[in-house]
Amino acid sequence: MASGGPLRALDERLGRAVVHSSVPTALAEFFADLGNTAVALPVLALAALYAAWRGRRAAVPRGPDAPQQPDGPQQPDGPQQPDGPQRPGGPQRPDTPRWWLPPSAALVTMAVVPALVVPLKRWLARPGPPEMAGGAHDGFFPSGHGATAAVAYGAVALLLAAPWTARPARTRRPMTAGLAAAVGLLDLAVGIGLVRRGYHWPLDVLASWCLAGVLLTACAAVCGRWADRPYRRQDGPHRPQDGQFAAPNSSDAM
Repeated sequence: MASGGPLRALDERLGRAVVHSSVPTALAEFFADLGNTAVALPVLALAALYAAWRGRRAAVPRGPDAPQQPDGPQQPDGPQQPDGPQRPGGPQRPDTPRWWLPPSAALVTMAVVPALVVPLKRWLARPGPPEMAGGAHDGFFPSGHGATAAVAYGAVALLLAAPWTARPARTRRPMTAGLAAAVGLLDLAVGIGLVRRGYHWPLDVLASWCLAGVLLTACAAVCGRWADRPYRRQDGPHRPQDGQFAAPNSSDAM
């Protein structure tokens, strides 16, 4: 791709055909602008805030499931025995889902995009289309706008689809399939707009989609493995009361 070859010649021939196609210029410019960070990042930030609010709200017990507080101070009639064995380290709070993980993972995935795209562009230094001659840089492979759009809107789809993952397949599959189709069509429109306006060659956009697919797969894997696993919070180190001895552990008995 950087030095030439039949694949690069075919790619540039296809790019020139798209530039001179009948796709309206204004429509192509509109979709190409959707890959700009000034557009994609606020959309992802709003989706992350909504996902965090929704997850935090779902993690707090409400209604009959909420813990009941006594009406007044009550004195125990005698020494209270714990319901079961306690873990070392102190009293434990109820298990809480990692509601903050999906939005955080989406934002981190978005931050990784420039960290990967910029070095690749400088390393390959592929020239851009004639319309971009004399630009501020020479690296156009892969497309930064294409990767930004694919990762940002793909992460938005993952965040919106998260509440549906626990539902039956009969209702889950249409929703997830609809979101995937919408994101795929949007990315395709962004890619066509970038090539039609002469900002990138077709393979620049295709490479950005491949990179975005790897990043989104990693993001979905992290959220699917750890987001639904509850974590147990501790109030502090447990100290034995007067007249009690700490139970020895297996290392002390050795």
